[in-house]
Amino acid sequence: MKAMQLIAPRTALKVVNLPIPQPGAGQLLIKVRACGVCRTDLHVIDGDLTGGKMPIIPGHEIVGEVVERGAAVERFNIGDRVGVPWLGATCGSCHYCSSGRENLCDGARFTGYHLDGGYAEYTLADQHYCFAIPTEYDDVAAAPLLCAGLIGYRSLVAAGDAKRLGIYGFGAAAHIVAQVARHQGRELYAFTRPGDAEGRKFARELGALWTGDSTAAPPEPLDAAIIFAPVGPLVVAALRATAKGGTVVCAGIHMSEIPAFPYHLLWGERAIRSVANLTRRDGEEFLALAPRIPVRTSTESFALTQANEALARLREGRITGAAVLIP
Repeated sequence: MKAMQLIAPRTALKVVNLPIPQPGAGQLLIKVRACGVCRTDLHVIDGDLTGGKMPIIPGHEIVGEVVERGAAVERFNIGDRVGVPWLGATCGSCHYCSSGRENLCDGARFTGYHLDGGYAEYTLADQHYCFAIPTEYDDVAAAPLLCAGLIGYRSLVAAGDAKRLGIYGFGAAAHIVAQVARHQGRELYAFTRPGDAEGRKFARELGALWTGDSTAAPPEPLDAAIIFAPVGPLVVAALRATAKGGTVVCAGIHMSEIPAFPYHLLWGERAIRSVANLTRRDGEEFLALAPRIPVRTSTESFALTQANEALARLREGRITGAAVLIP
């Protein structure tokens, strides 16, 4: 099979030819139809996230077809369309797993980080960590739902019942969560990079009441803010924009250092919290909800061998919505 492989951090992905992997017990062999390009992939490639497998095939927003089943597989049949997310395995027995918080499992393994992912023509996945894909979505449209959608959904839940919601960084996750938030009757305030007229236009098209620079003050204090951009100073900006009792949710897996800030920005029972990974329950809930809204994904498609170009454009903020690779 053809794959795009990361040989070492901070290097370009290489086109390689590898044997098609063989499924072990409980595993599915999946022919990849589409794989989203996520900012977490950038963090792996750029060396921000260490401790993963190397070399590695990135990609954890995978939509594909089951073409072979390993021993003891019960959940899916040959020909079924499935989605493979970031969470690839957990221990199943620790206090996090047994209390509904498997996203925090110390033994968790992640797709495209510990386990080879979807920047390839075929991939393996554990049957228990795959999702059925709603029929309302084609392969490319479904791919961003598997991380941008799931993390956005988990972040929105973490924001509580906030009516006035600020979103910092209007990319793949934001454009999905914005649709869910509007469906729930929330007011949206979108913060973008300075001079990002296209991003502000995109946010307004998705129902934002106000758009502005990431350091600007919104016209009304926010009840909550979600930060998707991996920029530590935005935590301070979001605290300034948030009313007493509000919550600032840090949705990324990596963020630059948060600068010191005066206590009065936190005072008034404001809260800062992070979102870590996802649970399978998040996936089941969101993939049932998305077609009912309905959530529409905005995508730009690239050939598998154009992965480096797609990653470069994502790094530079030149993707509207989500980039998706098609083998």
